[in-house]
Amino acid sequence: MEKRVHFKSSWLPWVLLAPQLVVIAVFFFWPAGQALLQSLQQQDAFGTSVQWVGLQNFRDLFHDQSYLGSFQVTAKFSLLVAFFGIALSLVLAVFADRVGRGALAYRTLLIWPYAVAPAVAGVVWLFMFAPSIGIVSYALREAGMNWDPLLNSDHAMALIVMAAVWKQFSYNFLFFVAGLQSIPKSLIEAAAIDGAGPWRRFWTIQFPLLSPTTFFLLVINIVYAFFDTFAIVDAATKGGPGKDTAILVYKVYFDGFKAMDLGGSAAQSVVLMAIVVGLTVFQFRFVEKRVKY
Repeated sequence: MEKRVHFKSSWLPWVLLAPQLVVIAVFFFWPAGQALLQSLQQQDAFGTSVQWVGLQNFRDLFHDQSYLGSFQVTAKFSLLVAFFGIALSLVLAVFADRVGRGALAYRTLLIWPYAVAPAVAGVVWLFMFAPSIGIVSYALREAGMNWDPLLNSDHAMALIVMAAVWKQFSYNFLFFVAGLQSIPKSLIEAAAIDGAGPWRRFWTIQFPLLSPTTFFLLVINIVYAFFDTFAIVDAATKGGPGKDTAILVYKVYFDGFKAMDLGGSAAQSVVLMAIVVGLTVFQFRFVEKRVKY
């Protein structure tokens, strides 16, 4: 039977919602409105001269080959981060769910990376893979591979993907462990009695029942790859070599704070916000149909 809450007064629900509405208005709608307004203007670096240019900033963006190239870089980076982040977390969650003794210690160790700041994560992975002092790059050279993320574009992309996945997989791991623990053990035991092996039990019982969790994490990881990985890119590669790891959010920062193109940077932020909103709507509109609640 569906249970519904009835408030005695019509204003009480709005009072309860007011703190969250204020936070959303101040920290999302107000900055978004300011960015949209600035994207239609052109101003100098100090904001002393403002000129209304309409859609000229957007036209300039889509004639800029470096900006168009950042779309490809962002798409590649986001897909790799979302796929490997979710896949690695799911594998570790399945293993952790089967651990008997010391399960709490294993789970605690796997959660720790989430406490590391993104900039620190980028610096740590840069040190490990630095051509001159990195212990991992030294091991790779001994194995016959000349690793240099400062000069090789593929190596630089691999570096920031690994750092971003390592930073986020703890978050994914927590949700997958919670999802696995919510699956009735009787289903797993019944399948085992019927002769289903671990692999078959996972694909026919556990993974379908984890589809709501997987869908939620897919949305969160796509947003994470588009927005929250700026500090990793800035600390590890600074968009280099060249512009080969300059994802869209990093280009917004570089053009706005380094190149001092405030109008163009605001236009890029509007485009980036529209892309993320569009991807989220697409996922809820089409991908969610395959989710089994």
